[in-house]
Amino acid sequence: MYGIDSVAPTVCALMGVQPPRGSTAEPIAELLEYMKETLGGEPVEKALLYAPDAIGEWLYQMHRGEFRGVLEAAPIEVQVLSMKPSVTPVCYGSMFTGLKPVGHGITRYEKPVLECDTLFDALARAGKRVAIVAVRGSSIDLIFRGRPIDYYTEEYDPEVEERALGLLSGDAHDLVLAYHQGYDDAMHGSTPTSPEALEAFRGHLRTFERLAEAFDESCGDRNRLLAFLPDHGTHVDPVTGKGSHGTDGPEDMEVRHFWGVYKGDDG
Repeated sequence: MYGIDSVAPTVCALMGVQPPRGSTAEPIAELLEYMKETLGGEPVEKALLYAPDAIGEWLYQMHRGEFRGVLEAAPIEVQVLSMKPSVTPVCYGSMFTGLKPVGHGITRYEKPVLECDTLFDALARAGKRVAIVAVRGSSIDLIFRGRPIDYYTEEYDPEVEERALGLLSGDAHDLVLAYHQGYDDAMHGSTPTSPEALEAFRGHLRTFERLAEAFDESCGDRNRLLAFLPDHGTHVDPVTGKGSHGTDGPEDMEVRHFWGVYKGDDG
């Protein structure tokens, strides 16, 4: 099974760009084969990456029917493993560098600016225009700073969505990464299946559907890629009775990514 560290080299391969320097993960072969079949080997020109925090495989299995819109936009499913420890800065550090935690240097819950090469450095070197849209103070907002890309720091999930929709309609970037944390926050304050946590989870699904629709409207004439990329899962802490993550258990480690690769003007 692939790890979430395969995301960076996969995106680079699909966009015809060299992977981050030092990247050790392999790109996802099934997606590269699909690109050959769908695009005839031509690269992807535009990409939308959506990063919803803490949506694990078990949550997908429990609510498969509610992923209908996600699957319509991004029908290629890839089961992947999170990183150890399964906490957000460790996981997204690996996802967007192609490195294991010991390689990129974040091995516990902390948010330093990464010194190693990243997906965003690789894209910038290739002349690609990148935008990261994230909640203020989140891991994705902080650990990828210092690159020649555009950063949009927003107060919370609704503002992130609004900003990302505006960027997609403006078509000024080759890759837009949008991060949401409402489900993670809600489950930490209650449980992973509490009403408030599930409403936040469903909000992430709706956001992806809206972003995907806007992306197709603005970039339908270009070869394009979109992906739904959670970082880890969740479990109930037996001591606190509330949602948590960070263990090596399957509830935290097993996640599912959803990808869509489309040829321009393919309807």
